[in-house]
Amino acid sequence: MISAPETPRVRLRQWRPEDRVPFAALNSDPEVMGCFPAPLSREESDALAERFSALIDLNGWGFWAMEEKVSGTFLGTVGLHHQPDRFPFSPCTEIGWRLAKPFWHKGFACEAATACLAFAFQELRLNEVVSFTSIHNVSSESLMLRLGMTKQSYFLHPSLPPEHRLALHVLYHLKR
Repeated sequence: MISAPETPRVRLRQWRPEDRVPFAALNSDPEVMGCFPAPLSREESDALAERFSALIDLNGWGFWAMEEKVSGTFLGTVGLHHQPDRFPFSPCTEIGWRLAKPFWHKGFACEAATACLAFAFQELRLNEVVSFTSIHNVSSESLMLRLGMTKQSYFLHPSLPPEHRLALHVLYHLKR
């Protein structure tokens, strides 16, 4: 198994059963989920955590659970996901993050995402990583810029009807 990235403050790791409750809490928070189609039910959140865990078991990497090293507090998820055919720009590997609101604007997402990008380029030897979000998600787009990513284009998310308020997404990329 490939070792997950770590930073001075953050540990990325495989999911544990005790992560389900705080993950469900952040996935049901309307503010955290404001740029997603809807908050997730407990069942949907648990299923998502299970998918993330299974992909880490399969590949050795993915969307890891993120915890603060000092306290062991679950912060959210940060990681990488291969998208072989879902988007017009596929195949690609995306980087993404989702943190509980109390941990926003404290540098955790940037720190963990920076470590994930290093992992993508050094360990996985990827040539490019992409990230995307709804055009309304100014905070995530700002993080993409802080990570050194460059705006590439706009696209309509294939899982949403074209008229949906969140359908228009911005695509960023970073080359090795």
